Amino acid sequence: MPAEQRGQVYKTNSGYGIRWYDETGKRRRRSGFRSRSEARRWYEEVERRRIRGDVARPAQMTFAELVERYLKSHAVGREASALATLGERLAYSLSAFGDLKLCDLERRTVEIAEWHTTLPERSRYGIVQAFRQSLEAGVRWGLMTRNPAKLAGSNPQSKRPEIEPFTRAEIDRLALELGAWGSIPIFAGETGPRPSEWIAVQWRDVSRGDGVVLVQRTFSRGRLRLMARPSGHADAFRCRHARSTRSMQIPRRINSALVFPAPGGGNRVRAGHGGYVDLHNWRAREWLPALDAAGLPRRRIYDLRHSFATWALAAGLSIFELARYMGTSVDMIDRTYGHLARGSEDLARAKLDAHAATDVDRLGQDWATP
Repeated sequence: MPAEQRGQVYKTNSGYGIRWYDETGKRRRRSGFRSRSEARRWYEEVERRRIRGDVARPAQMTFAELVERYLKSHAVGREASALATLGERLAYSLSAFGDLKLCDLERRTVEIAEWHTTLPERSRYGIVQAFRQSLEAGVRWGLMTRNPAKLAGSNPQSKRPEIEPFTRAEIDRLALELGAWGSIPIFAGETGPRPSEWIAVQWRDVSRGDGVVLVQRTFSRGRLRLMARPSGHADAFRCRHARSTRSMQIPRRINSALVFPAPGGGNRVRAGHGGYVDLHNWRAREWLPALDAAGLPRRRIYDLRHSFATWALAAGLSIFELARYMGTSVDMIDRTYGHLARGSEDLARAKLDAHAATDVDRLGQDWATP
């Protein structure tokens, strides 16, 4: 067995990797890390422990023990919210297979395929993906010889349900029923932020004179987080500018720095100021009763963002412009919002026809010119 080593970190095109010699003297390597320290931590916490024998034998380790080690190694350099989501998804597979030893789980391909059919349709893809990734870690670490979740079959993404956006008249009715909270659907529908973003908007982010709002922070799972800085702009936060005259007509509370503060208590901006809205409670106590009172079908709060995207596409914004404005990818806009704009096809056809007519006129002028 080679002498104790720390591994050698090297630069790759997409990040960093680390190479080392295993217990047999064979050269090994692993890449995909975002920093030198992340590569070093992974080697210390996972591979060096394995070389030392500080890992249960594959025949004795259960799937629950594998998940525990996987979550620990996966935590390096990642947000707590991402880990919480991963844990929630893995809870399904832990409930079904947590007590099984890995050597037994490898032979349960048929049972895993049947388990797929019992999962919630809209959550199935993420649950199965988390299960497959955790077992793939077991294969990489030498604890398993194959990944039974992959052998059980493909993991197709479910078709996105058709989303019916709000009309402006519906938002007005909803705002009337919400009373003191009525500015929220108007603001969210006309500017397009995520719920975690409008919850965290402060008055210092608002310029009432020109109707500009800077989206610079989010509040989710009880945690306030600043928006990520874009590459090449180290001194500026990634901000979105949202123009709306109606959404700026919001009464201001003198005891809170937030535009939409909770009535009192909860998570506070600072001592003596109103706290952040608890979205779960607000949905049950305000949102759903207001929808019922307005005679509207029950929809998600997030559908206000869908409504804004629909109006923007119908108004002629390209999916590239909308992606930059809403702080998401072009692919996400195309998959999630593009089909909602029922009039966008006619608008695109009119633009193409107008461009073609311009070319024809220009061609005729060229032929008429000696």
